[in-house]
Amino acid sequence: MATGSGRLSVSRFRPYSGPRSTALPRVRSVAGQVFLLQLAIMVLFAAAAGAALVFQARSASMQEARQLAFGVAQAFAHAPGTLEAMKSDDPSALMQPGAEEARRESGVDYVVAFDPNGFRWTHPDPALIGKHIYALREGAAADRPFTQTFEGSLGLSVDSTVPVHDTGGKAIIGFVSAGITVDSVDEVVRGQLPQLLGFAGGALVVSAGGTALVSRRLRRQTHGLDPSEMTRMYEHHDAVLHAVREGVLIIGGDGRLLLANDEARRLLALPPDAEERRVTELGLEAGTARLLGSGRVATDEVHLAGDRLLAVNMRPVDPDGGPAGSVVTLRDTTELRALAGRAEVARERLRLLYEAGVRIGTTLDVTSTAQELTEVAVPRFADAATVDLLDPVLRGEEPAGPGSGMRRAAVHGVEGARTLHALGELIRFVPTSPMAVGVEHGHAVLEADLAASGDWMAAQDPDRAQRVLDHGFHSLITVPLRARGVVLGMVSFWRAEAPPFEEEDLAFAEELVARAAVAIDNARRYTREHALAETLQRSLLPGSLPDHSAVEVAHRYLPALDGVGGDWFDVIPLPGARVALVVGDVVGHGLHAAATMGQLRAAVHTFSALDLSPDELLGHLDELVARIDGDGSAERDDKGVTGATCLYAVYDPSSGQCSLARSGHPEPALVHPDGTVEYLRVPGAPPLGLGGGEPFETAEVTLPEGSRLVLYTDGLVEDRERGIDIGLEALRDALARPGRSPEEICRDVFDTLLPASPGDDIALLVARTRLLDPSRVAEWDVPGDPAAVAGIRADVTRRLEAWGLDEMAFTTELVISELVTNAIRYGTGPIRLRMLHDRDSLICEVADGSSTSPHLRRAATTDEGGRGLFLVAQFSQRWGTRYTARGKVIWTEQSLHGPASDAGEAAADVLLDQWDEAWST
Repeated sequence: MATGSGRLSVSRFRPYSGPRSTALPRVRSVAGQVFLLQLAIMVLFAAAAGAALVFQARSASMQEARQLAFGVAQAFAHAPGTLEAMKSDDPSALMQPGAEEARRESGVDYVVAFDPNGFRWTHPDPALIGKHIYALREGAAADRPFTQTFEGSLGLSVDSTVPVHDTGGKAIIGFVSAGITVDSVDEVVRGQLPQLLGFAGGALVVSAGGTALVSRRLRRQTHGLDPSEMTRMYEHHDAVLHAVREGVLIIGGDGRLLLANDEARRLLALPPDAEERRVTELGLEAGTARLLGSGRVATDEVHLAGDRLLAVNMRPVDPDGGPAGSVVTLRDTTELRALAGRAEVARERLRLLYEAGVRIGTTLDVTSTAQELTEVAVPRFADAATVDLLDPVLRGEEPAGPGSGMRRAAVHGVEGARTLHALGELIRFVPTSPMAVGVEHGHAVLEADLAASGDWMAAQDPDRAQRVLDHGFHSLITVPLRARGVVLGMVSFWRAEAPPFEEEDLAFAEELVARAAVAIDNARRYTREHALAETLQRSLLPGSLPDHSAVEVAHRYLPALDGVGGDWFDVIPLPGARVALVVGDVVGHGLHAAATMGQLRAAVHTFSALDLSPDELLGHLDELVARIDGDGSAERDDKGVTGATCLYAVYDPSSGQCSLARSGHPEPALVHPDGTVEYLRVPGAPPLGLGGGEPFETAEVTLPEGSRLVLYTDGLVEDRERGIDIGLEALRDALARPGRSPEEICRDVFDTLLPASPGDDIALLVARTRLLDPSRVAEWDVPGDPAAVAGIRADVTRRLEAWGLDEMAFTTELVISELVTNAIRYGTGPIRLRMLHDRDSLICEVADGSSTSPHLRRAATTDEGGRGLFLVAQFSQRWGTRYTARGKVIWTEQSLHGPASDAGEAAADVLLDQWDEAWST
């Protein structure tokens, strides 16, 4: 509080122990609480005084009542006629009127006379006359008067009893009792009570007025504060002066220093007698003194005080209209500035780590990820950065150990950074180098001064060491690149223009490299998986397609950027110079998709060997996929092969007929010889494994010679940025040009439709159809008579001579004789023989209406037959059976480019072998 001299007096108080409970929580100020306490005391005093007066009045009334009762009893007992009336025959009649008159005149409540035996002669209630009064009062002598309080018939009463003696005074004739009830006494007191209360109230009013005057004066002095606030105020005042670590000044309106706490004295180096002096006379810096004397508002203005930087805040104050002044706070920001600088560096490091998490690992390529690490570190942490990786890591393999050398995988930084080592160069670090030490001990190594510790650089490469120093590189941090406890390589950070690295930079470098190591290891593992999947897929896809007389084919396959998938294609030769064209797609990427594709491709080859129609083949394939999925879900956690699609087409060059069936696959495109394009309407079906047993349908179309059948997967016509309808229309435009070979079509389609970054595999198969020359096809209807076989053999021999195949006549006659004879003997009509002269083979087909298929077996020595089919197998390159809608076809295929041996001699040897077996018993 301000004293008369304008200074602040400071008192030390006991520590504040917290707010105390009060009976008057709504009154907070000291003045109010004092007023209420004084008022409560006055009320208590007034109440006590009133109670004392009432008690005194009642005591006096009781004493007066006792005297009145005794006097009335004494007067009535000695009144003339009382003794004679008591001795008369009817005392009640003589005394009752007098007793009542005496009661009324005296103001007592009763006057009762009774005989020595206690029977009443008089009573205010006539009904009680003659009634016994029970007994004399306890403790009273019967021969003398007495007064006492007792419970009578009229209630609690003050009673005086006087005995009446005979003439000689020796015998008691009776008693006279007079009394007044306590209620009557209370009425007297209540009559006096208003005067007593008026006196007490007046005293209370006078006291309250005085208390109010005192409280008003106290309120002005304490500004309406409550005790706890006053306690806190003085404690805070004391703390500001002595304990708070912030300088506080109070300056008067005239520029004089009124108060300075201990911290302000220390920060400003104030003299002991600084108070009451002007701030311009305290030896402060000129700017600081001008600010303190100006009285203006200031917020965190930094001023120099000796070797300190002080943040000054100043606010004007004008308490209760008093003299103007200012309150100033001072804060030492010298260390805060240094801390702020370090905090800014820490924030920058955190931002850099966050950016590293975003920028490093955007691709699953090892060298690209390493390059991203160097680009993140330069220039915000280092002037140059290099990444060296072990060779197995670059190949996607997990290294067995640190190894003796690393290959430079990435470098980025100031000019001269690439002179350290060239990209791709194999580096073998000497044992004393920080790189080798870091790998050996598994932690970062700091070289704060390369010029002073360059022995290892000279041992590594003296010429390169000098170039490093010439380019200004002066400090280095090298950190092992570790993931899952395995060393993958080494990262080095170099500084040439920035200040040298310090020990505190090591932790950040390790954290940055640890984040990058995870990304590089993920890229390595992806590279390994991608290589395995690509190797697997390349091994499962056809290396080269067969050169077939029915079609001229070309193909393309492009894996997705995310990795190889399950797209495949195939060209499968079929009996009768026919060919099967297949394109399929397994959803997904990686090893699983590639392995699944291999399963399906092998299954298609197996089912094609049975010479099934396209719808039957897809039906068997669908059952196989469903069974594989069922086994996989029961035994493994993988996804089976759900999501596979397939398009299967069989082309017959002898008729130009093409049979197609598809399961969840896009429709094929047909390019006519004139360049018009149409999409063949092949009945659709769900993907393989999802058909639920629904039958597949086959579409039959006749393809003109020279037309192009285009089979593809959906990755060619559909991606994230292009719908399938737009893709199909673009494919139509790319195909709509005549006169191009299948290879040219593949090239043009890929140039036109290939997405910039394919999200799915793409497979494309283009086949240009050919028709077999009708002159190279011979057909005969065979009668059901075995005698007709000789004529058939003669016709076959003539046709072979016309084709220039005389050397094959003997074996062909044997094969046809056996097949036709079996058809006549075991089959049903109609029977038909067809020979096809393909460019590489001679094909013989015998068709009949029976579905019974012959089986190759070794005949027993006692069997008369069973050796004919064995001879067919011996003289044919391939043979087999395929079923048609009206029976079966047994076919053989003889190569036109076999060894030029004597067919007759070979046949004789075979027959002799069979004869020897028959007789070797």
